[in-house]
Amino acid sequence: MGKKLYVGGIPYTSTEDDLREHFSSAGSVESAAIITDKFSGRSRGFGFVEMSSDDEAKKAVETLNGTEFGGRTLVVNEARPREERE
Repeated sequence: MGKKLYVGGIPYTSTEDDLREHFSSAGSVESAAIITDKFSGRSRGFGFVEMSSDDEAKKAVETLNGTEFGGRTLVVNEARPREERE
């Protein structure tokens, strides 16, 4: 398993610091990014978290997937490489 995780179901009012703090329960967070709409600048409700080790990433998936965060249910799994669009 890789260290980079996809996180869906992020509350639209959450910040990257909130996300980093929430995932710190599973280990050391290297980076946390919330994807925003390029026109409005508002959160799109998903993002990516990179943990410092594969074991911590696995623990984050096991302990945080399906849990509630800010009133929404998180979907946490291994990030897949972005597919090229035609």
